Amino acid sequence: MREVMTKSMARNIFFGGSLFFIIIFLGLSLHSHRYIVTTSTNHEGITESVALGKRVWERHACINCHTIMGEGAYFAPELANVMERWGVQEDPDEAFETLKSWMEAMPTGIEGRRQMPNFGLSDEEYRALSDFLLWTGEVDTQGWPPNDAG
Repeated sequence: MREVMTKSMARNIFFGGSLFFIIIFLGLSLHSHRYIVTTSTNHEGITESVALGKRVWERHACINCHTIMGEGAYFAPELANVMERWGVQEDPDEAFETLKSWMEAMPTGIEGRRQMPNFGLSDEEYRALSDFLLWTGEVDTQGWPPNDAG
């Protein structure tokens, strides 16, 4: 004799399964939140200068050409680990000077060549942007994006 599933059995399976997956979802969400807050981000390192650097990054739409932590356009180099690639991640003053020199040395107005615009940044903005890029280099991205190019 074949057993027939009744309405109440089907309802119990539905609600039991739904409850099971809701609990799994909440557990994984809590785990992810705890990991992001305590392990991967460097939220202690967010200073006023880092926040200003992020605003400079956003105001000049740097993400339209560059990627940062794998997000953005692929027209220009990844910048999350640029200070490490330049070898200046240990010295904020050297990072500032290197970034400012590099950005000011970029040629503009050459037909058919990728060009870094001259944004006319102040020294405070250059320092803030270099602090922001130093901070992004401290975030644990678990090796993403894979980028060794200089």
